[in-house]
Amino acid sequence: MVWQDIAIAFLTFIFGYALIPQVYHGFKHKKGAIIIQTGMLTFIGLYILAFVYLTLGLYFATAMSLFTGTLWYLLLFQKLIYRTKTS
Repeated sequence: MVWQDIAIAFLTFIFGYALIPQVYHGFKHKKGAIIIQTGMLTFIGLYILAFVYLTLGLYFATAMSLFTGTLWYLLLFQKLIYRTKTS
């Protein structure tokens, strides 16, 4: 394990952790709070980064990128399902 794996994983986890209240708020209030393009590009980008980290053997960074990418996917999902239900 290299120090870069720990640093990338820790920071990516913090970014993901910061999204948890937003995801919860979206489901609680039935609102999609992001623009579709933002959610799509961010979640795809994080999944691609996870693949890159995996090929470099940075396993913790891979897991945290998947975690944060999944939270971005949930925000995108909220936007898609709640956009017709709100004005």
